[in-house]
Amino acid sequence: MASYIALLRKERLSDYSVDFPDFPGCITAGKTLEEARAMAAEALAFHIEGMEADGEPIPVPSALDTVRLVRQHRDAVPFLVEVEPETKIQRINITMAARVLRAIDAYTAEVGMTRSAFLAHAATRELATTTTKRPQSKVRAKTKHARAGAHA
Repeated sequence: MASYIALLRKERLSDYSVDFPDFPGCITAGKTLEEARAMAAEALAFHIEGMEADGEPIPVPSALDTVRLVRQHRDAVPFLVEVEPETKIQRINITMAARVLRAIDAYTAEVGMTRSAFLAHAATRELATTTTKRPQSKVRAKTKHARAGAHA
């Protein structure tokens, strides 16, 4: 498990913002201090998953003294966010329409990404946008409805 420095800032009339010196571009915010802290852990884990899926190296955590030397970080309140990067890769076999696969391959070639990295990133992003209450699957709903009709 690694602990990375997160930097908390609060501007007047704004939410709490959090960024990570070791991960430029990884930022989040929360209306409350607790929400910002929770969002920081989630944002960092998601960011690292994307880097791993893209085959990018995960940086070694910076020392607080090093971060404090940077002038732009002096006004921030540092805190640690612990993450456990997922390093186990598992091979899978999937089936999809050939036209979809061709579109994926064209896109990944254009942006310099592997097919696996794209699929992992797309799935991770989709899972992150779903609500905590997941809709009942259509297959389960149809089966349940069919059973109810069979007994009527």
